[in-house]
Amino acid sequence: MIKQIFLIFILTIGSFTSAANASNEHTVLIVLTSHDQLGTTGRKTGFWLPELTHPYYRFKKANINVDIASIKGGLAPIDAKALAEWDDYHQVFLNDAELMTKVINTIPLNQIDANEYDAVIFSGGSGPMWDFPDNRDVARVASDILNKNGVLAAVCHGVAAITNVKLANGDYLVKGKRVTGFSNQEESDLGTTDIVPFLLQNRLIERGGIYSSAAAWQTNVIEDGQLITGQNPASATLLAERVIAKLRANN
Repeated sequence: MIKQIFLIFILTIGSFTSAANASNEHTVLIVLTSHDQLGTTGRKTGFWLPELTHPYYRFKKANINVDIASIKGGLAPIDAKALAEWDDYHQVFLNDAELMTKVINTIPLNQIDANEYDAVIFSGGSGPMWDFPDNRDVARVASDILNKNGVLAAVCHGVAAITNVKLANGDYLVKGKRVTGFSNQEESDLGTTDIVPFLLQNRLIERGGIYSSAAAWQTNVIEDGQLITGQNPASATLLAERVIAKLRANN
């Protein structure tokens, strides 16, 4: 069904146009996974739609430009399980030609210049556990955003993006930072503890992060300087609001 929807839009919508324009104050980059296989289970995965739509529409409401990239570029895979769950923005997304076009034609991350953005959000879904942690462009964009005093944010499994990023002194970026991300309990609830390549909560702690979580599936956003992390899908909207507040405070 998802492929059919995208094929219709591919045939009817023109090529991707950057969100940036002179009328808006800030530009944010949302990064999606390109990975669509759930380990060796034969099941599909991808990005979790509400972790794109909730921040995206919150940014648009705040008159903030949004570009969307993915690891490989082109069509970013949606985890179909997201569409099986009720959400206010599902139908909005399916009727939104502009956002659909951006998802179909995501910008390859290796073409992204972080200097063009005020903030980056690494979005979740199970897919990022495979293609975010060791990607050079993930590390480059994350580091460059911080170096220019931009806002580095990640939500749910998207926090995997910062687990292997190192600072110039060789320390892991998360060392000594207050962080959150998809918890061991939430992974267990999904039945994916033995499927994902590592447990995000454990990895953040191993890297020296000061990890904290709310009860499973409850909203939890942690802010430490220019770094903002969200625990799970329920945290996506608040994460976007914290990014907006930080951007305005930086002016």
